Amino acid sequence: MMDFIVVTPVYEDSLAAKQLLRELTGEFGEKIYTVVVDDGSVREPVDGSWLTEIGMQGSILTLARNVGHQKAIAIGICYAAEHFPNLPLITMDSDGEDVPASIQTLLAAMDNDADVVVAQRKNRVETRQFKFLYAVYKKLFKLLSGRTINFGNFALYSPLAVARLSKMAELWIHVAATVLSSKLRVRHVPIDRGPRYAGKSKMNLVSLVLHGFRGLMVFAEDVLVRVGICCGVVAGLAALGIATAVFLKLIGLSTPGWFSIFVGTLLLIMFQTGILALTMLLLTGVMKGVLNVPPDYRYFVKAVTPIKPRFWL
Repeated sequence: MMDFIVVTPVYEDSLAAKQLLRELTGEFGEKIYTVVVDDGSVREPVDGSWLTEIGMQGSILTLARNVGHQKAIAIGICYAAEHFPNLPLITMDSDGEDVPASIQTLLAAMDNDADVVVAQRKNRVETRQFKFLYAVYKKLFKLLSGRTINFGNFALYSPLAVARLSKMAELWIHVAATVLSSKLRVRHVPIDRGPRYAGKSKMNLVSLVLHGFRGLMVFAEDVLVRVGICCGVVAGLAALGIATAVFLKLIGLSTPGWFSIFVGTLLLIMFQTGILALTMLLLTGVMKGVLNVPPDYRYFVKAVTPIKPRFWL
């Protein structure tokens, strides 16, 4: 009898994924059904034969192309919502940094007062540069969206949460930010992050920055309001400065050349703040149009391969 579903995306990382699935199967056996989302891997596609040898019970969703980490998770959640609507679901990375033994902690924290239990990292096995940039990202996210984001993909979702998230188009952009915007009851559980099983992370600086911006895209309207207020304050101060400069010019207290440089600089600032506010308004309109209806996950799925343990055959 299955107790919950596990969704994990894999992209060109079969060694780490194999180790994760081996540990999951050894820890929970027949209690779990694992949905492995192969995100268009070419060099190291997920092989159903070694999953059968491991004894995994689940399915491989082979995507027709690489869609990215967050979309792969969204596809797995939508698949589970359709086929297993009454079971809780866990999302986790396949590289080993989300430790299978920690799932028990998430399960113990789930009750009637929580729809989602997220892993709030206590210790991270990361470089100093990554930790610094992640701290800066959290501060900027708080400043621009008004919300605190301190968790990633490792989380436990109730059937209610799975059903709601699968209908949210924002899920395809950024999973954690969508959880924050879903109005679901979220409980944070401190959990240490483990080291990778094998290989190196495929996330580089550009990928991390894009991931951060995508999180802000989910809260485009909130960001627009805050940026608009900031632009209004700056434009107001610039207008006050121009008025002061004109007054000083009229009473003869400005030095030659000072007035034109000062007023020209302030006018340039006013124009720039106006352009920034207009750009944010246009981007918000575009995002609202994009986030109306979630895509059909089947469009991205090339094949679904059911996996049964060898001793079932």
